[in-house]
Amino acid sequence: MKVAIVCDWLTNVGGAEKVILRIHKLFPKAPIYTSQYDPKGIDWFNDADVRTGWMQILPKRMRRFWGPFRQKYFEKLNLSGYDLVISVTGAEAKAVKVPDGIHISYCHVPTQYYWQMYDDYVENPGFGILNPIVRFFFKLMVKPLRKADYKSAQNPDYFVTISDYAREMIKKYYNRESVVIHPPVEIKDFSVQNAKDISVEDYYVVTSRQVNWKRIDLAVKACLKTKKKLLVIGGGPEHNKLVKMAQGSNFIEFLPIMGKKDLAEHLKKAKGYLFPSMEPFGIAPVEALAAGCPVIAFGEGGAKDYVIEGKNGITFKKQTSKSLASAILRFEKMKFDRAKIAKTADNFDEKRFDKELKDFIKKCEQEKKGEKTV
Repeated sequence: MKVAIVCDWLTNVGGAEKVILRIHKLFPKAPIYTSQYDPKGIDWFNDADVRTGWMQILPKRMRRFWGPFRQKYFEKLNLSGYDLVISVTGAEAKAVKVPDGIHISYCHVPTQYYWQMYDDYVENPGFGILNPIVRFFFKLMVKPLRKADYKSAQNPDYFVTISDYAREMIKKYYNRESVVIHPPVEIKDFSVQNAKDISVEDYYVVTSRQVNWKRIDLAVKACLKTKKKLLVIGGGPEHNKLVKMAQGSNFIEFLPIMGKKDLAEHLKKAKGYLFPSMEPFGIAPVEALAAGCPVIAFGEGGAKDYVIEGKNGITFKKQTSKSLASAILRFEKMKFDRAKIAKTADNFDEKRFDKELKDFIKKCEQEKKGEKTV
């Protein structure tokens, strides 16, 4: 088969990029079409044929402004001659048209700032002093943007998504059915060998890009309330705000982005992993589970697919620091078998992803051949 991969952008490291990397490994000769590429921001694709167009000249840090441009860019992309196109997207890449082959969209979730997280985005677009201006124009433009996004969602032949929550959102906003294939998680890099030999220390961990919608502020505030030690690992535009929030405490520690080996060591020894974000899936908490570390997660979204109450973690109902603090105090009274916790992550490994995706592609090919013979 002649295969192409399409994605919204390749400018930074994140969960979506891990999915793209895994698909690239499955189809190493397939070119990757994207709107913008920054090899300094993400160096995972040095061996890949990454293809960009006119959008490459636009400032990459301002990519959230370029949604309407990306829409047009992907609509006009020439993908004739390909037998299979896999779009990996949470935004506009699903808009591509595939005249000669099958288009499978691995859609993380409908474009969040148009649909399910519109109210949160309007409240805080994340542009600092420019927020009022961005908010004003976004409210004016959201109806035609939604219309274009919905229209794009009718292009793929098949939808694959990352969780039961994402499947519900795709049905709700795009009126499309989808199949759940959970994202690949590098379980082996975090797996614990002898859980009984690990000495658990009295601290919690939160790891994420430090942006406002990840709600790391809730983890910081909850640990300030409960006086529990917290390691905040990572960086991002919210970093200074979070540091200022924790100022004066001697139990909130900030650590930079680190390699998988060092991160795994911190997770193996941590009492628990805090996941206050509303995510369609969430790879980082599954990595924590693989290390035998129980998870305290906001009980909505993708977390429901892997947090088993009382077995490998607990959930909290309201996305507030008070609710998370109460969950931490409840968690403190519980006991967990860290070897059993690690086992619960096995269902999300890379080999499982490879097999499920290959099987799905094969099924789609068979259906396509069946259509042609009718």
